Amino acid sequence: MIGLNHYLLLATILFGIGVYGVFSKRNAVAILMSIELMLNAVNINFVAINKFIQPSNTIGQLFAIFVIVVAAAEVSVGLALIISIYRHKKSVNLSDFNLMKW
Repeated sequence: MIGLNHYLLLATILFGIGVYGVFSKRNAVAILMSIELMLNAVNINFVAINKFIQPSNTIGQLFAIFVIVVAAAEVSVGLALIISIYRHKKSVNLSDFNLMKW
């Protein structure tokens, strides 16, 4: 029987992989994918806790849908920025970006 602990363990592993990807990757697209992985881990937590704590309430699913909408907006803005920077710098490597330095 799969219980709440299994879902929380899966979400923890996914979140850890996402954090590792954010801190270790230099490619901007890979970092966006790692952030999406972390947001999906949070969605697993919302839905699993809702299912096991209060199955009659649907607030966990509503939060998960809200996170999906915010993640879609984040990806669209992030990819637009990455494409714009790629057109000027011809690279998506984050160590090449020094736009915000003095």
